[in-house]
Amino acid sequence: MPAIRSICVYCGSGFGDDPVFAESAAELGRAMAKQNISLVYGGGNVGLMGTVAHSVLEHGGYVTGIIPEFLKSREKLLENVQETIVVPDMHTRKRLMFEKADAFVAMPGGIGTLEELVEQMTWSQLGQHTKPILMLSINSFWKPLLGLIAHMREQGFIRPGLELNYLVAEQTKDVIPMLEASARRLGVVANEELIEERF
Repeated sequence: MPAIRSICVYCGSGFGDDPVFAESAAELGRAMAKQNISLVYGGGNVGLMGTVAHSVLEHGGYVTGIIPEFLKSREKLLENVQETIVVPDMHTRKRLMFEKADAFVAMPGGIGTLEELVEQMTWSQLGQHTKPILMLSINSFWKPLLGLIAHMREQGFIRPGLELNYLVAEQTKDVIPMLEASARRLGVVANEELIEERF
């Protein structure tokens, strides 16, 4: 049985200015479907999130979309996925995305993508889960965040014993192999009871 059966992908509801972002989203979706890894995502039909979901579906993969009621029209709910879960708020959305995923990938995106990524990094830092977290840094997209993390470490705010656990891939083809290697090394174990206490 593969170490990773589902991946939660965080990414933009827009496409960004470089076509390579959408190309990478399509490539990731294709790779996931071909390796029988299901997609957990925000449920929308726009931007990079719509691109990765369509790609998974087009290549025979399974998609779970989780979307709050108030975003159904703004993010144009993608209705032809195998599983759609409409939730009352963002907290419920994020909790279910966590529960249904074995790993997390952050593609280029905006402040919402950043917030979701950092929350998973925080939960991991605090010992709430050991699921792999990977930044797909297409065109060095996440380089400024990596610089900020290094700055936090240099200034003594990320201390020994509280290190952040994350992976960085610059090419889409490396994502799944890196996640699977990390999952086998760390063990994909989620302490869902402690996560529940946050909500």
